[in-house]
Amino acid sequence: MQTTLAQYNETQSTEGFTLQNSKLLKVSLAGNTIQAKLGSMVAYQGEASFEHAGSGGMSRMLKKAVTGEGQDLMKISGSGEVFLADQAQDIHLVYLEGEKITVNGPNLLAFDADIEWNIERVQGASSMMGGGLYNTSLQGTGWVAILSDGPPVLLNVASAPTFADAQAAITWSQGVSTAVRTDFKMKNLIGRSSGESVQMAFSGTGWVLVQPSEGRITAAPSTSNNSPLGNLLGG
Repeated sequence: MQTTLAQYNETQSTEGFTLQNSKLLKVSLAGNTIQAKLGSMVAYQGEASFEHAGSGGMSRMLKKAVTGEGQDLMKISGSGEVFLADQAQDIHLVYLEGEKITVNGPNLLAFDADIEWNIERVQGASSMMGGGLYNTSLQGTGWVAILSDGPPVLLNVASAPTFADAQAAITWSQGVSTAVRTDFKMKNLIGRSSGESVQMAFSGTGWVLVQPSEGRITAAPSTSNNSPLGNLLGG
């Protein structure tokens, strides 16, 4: 029987993280443990075990409950291969060598378990808006998989003053400083409900990756307790 399905054959590699195409990631678990976005597994072969990773300690659990930042993560280990994806979004791989990057929480797909992560506030954000803006920082050595809603653009922060929508800026490198800028003229022009009146400002040396979208809207999980304490107990 003739078939054209051969074009979809699995991509082989000796790397721990391998893109099968722009929207599907394969992770080899042999001697490797990862953390991944809860619900992102679409298939696996061989031996794999899954467990809820929680928020990674009481400090991060409290930050997550109060800020709403940070993903629900699952820990994956074993000797097989696992395939990850999220709503057919584009996937991009970053290999850290003792470096640090900052990622918008919803855009974080997976990372090596040895990489340290934390929740950090954007400088100047709390004085501009209730609660401020928070993102997830990752530091160490290993792979990080980032999601984008469409093909992104990589901007050199050192080349010019750089500004982006807070949901469109999905990740940036070590050496980049952030701040929050409000544009009251734009607010009056577009309308009070427009998010474009508040932007993130980037400076320093490094890069920022910007997606062609302000993020996908997902339904909030049904719960009878929407308080920070309820979020804490649920995390």
